[in-house]
Amino acid sequence: MMNWEQLLSLKRFGDTQKRERAKQDETRLGFEVDFDRIIFSSAFRSLQDKTQVIPLSKTDFVHTRLTHSLEVSVVGRTLGRRVGKELLKRHPKLVELGYTFNDFGAIVAGASVMHDIGNPPFGHSGEKAIGEYFKTGKGLQYKEALTELEYQDLIDFEGNANGLKILTESRDGVEGGLRLSYATLGAFIKYPKESLPKKPTKHIVDKKYGFFQSEKTAFQDLVEDLGLKQKESAGISYYRHPLAYLVEAADDICYTIIDFEDGINLGLIDEDYALEYMIKLVKNTIDSAKYHSLKHKKDRVSYLRALAIGVLINEAVAIFLENEEAILNGTFDKGLLDKCQYEAQINDIIKISVAKIYKSKEVVEKEVAGYKIIADLLDVFVTALNNKFDNKQSNYDTLVLNLLPQEYQQERENLYDRVMQICSYIAGLSDGFAIRLHRKIMGNIV
Repeated sequence: MMNWEQLLSLKRFGDTQKRERAKQDETRLGFEVDFDRIIFSSAFRSLQDKTQVIPLSKTDFVHTRLTHSLEVSVVGRTLGRRVGKELLKRHPKLVELGYTFNDFGAIVAGASVMHDIGNPPFGHSGEKAIGEYFKTGKGLQYKEALTELEYQDLIDFEGNANGLKILTESRDGVEGGLRLSYATLGAFIKYPKESLPKKPTKHIVDKKYGFFQSEKTAFQDLVEDLGLKQKESAGISYYRHPLAYLVEAADDICYTIIDFEDGINLGLIDEDYALEYMIKLVKNTIDSAKYHSLKHKKDRVSYLRALAIGVLINEAVAIFLENEEAILNGTFDKGLLDKCQYEAQINDIIKISVAKIYKSKEVVEKEVAGYKIIADLLDVFVTALNNKFDNKQSNYDTLVLNLLPQEYQQERENLYDRVMQICSYIAGLSDGFAIRLHRKIMGNIV
């Protein structure tokens, strides 16, 4: 069984001595430093121009990845504090060591605010676009030169694994990436396994994967320090850090309710039809008089959204605490909200969002454009970097590489490392910059 003392590790990359909780500066805890470092990172800033659902929206209220991530962190902090308060009663040794319920809140908030940090431009279609370039596009030519695991990383490109790369990757003068605490990194990793075997079981940790082969050493150091429990299956695979369940729940709560809210406010979902579904979630907490006193649609939706988030927070906390032992053992095999009493209502809301928002013309047009843009950018930059390595670069390749930031031009002997370098660069682009860069490369300088 995993143990909380180890799971709450304050260790950072390169530490040679143990960081003790009791010796922390209470005005700025190590776990709070994690949150600050993420907020000030360039990778986090790029989320302000990355699609949450509605692409390149001309309205002023639709969520981007950045506003979504901040909201998830707020929900995550509450979940962590609420759970932490009870865990300290169950595990008094943690109190003796100096831990407080705010530590749990800070860890979950930090992991939550960076949960989308590795996602490519153009939403989840961006991940698929990178994968398909190597699976069926021009990138297929590299298959024979890669190991099976390396090739799987590329054809099944995963934003979660790319996030770990961004957070931990060393480069000249910057060892260990952002050097976050291992507890926060552990809570960030929802799928602590490598890309193969793919979905070997129905356990939620096997749904996707959480690290690229390039980060295997960092990942193994992390899970060993945290004492994550190893799964008995082929390949490198572990059960989750328990607080990852709270990060996932915070994300699930926010995207389920707030994407739905965006759809209503944009007119993609009929208000009366939508509110009927929202009210089913909050029927036990709604103040009918207050609700009917609200004259504007935006205010009515906002009121129901706040109530719905509160209801689902209560559910997630209760389910986590009821199942703490199973979570520590690795036998809890679903997300927290998959076990809640409102599962049917949540699924109804998601179905409507899929039909009315995620498959709307505006979203589909963005995804189609994203496929073309990402494939073209990958082709130009991967080709140029490989030609340079093989001493075959053309004048065009030289010009193209001048557009590539220095940190992505490091000399790499290994083909996989060179290709992954470009994938990471493309994934880090904002939607708007990817579009502008594509125009330049395609010869449209207007």
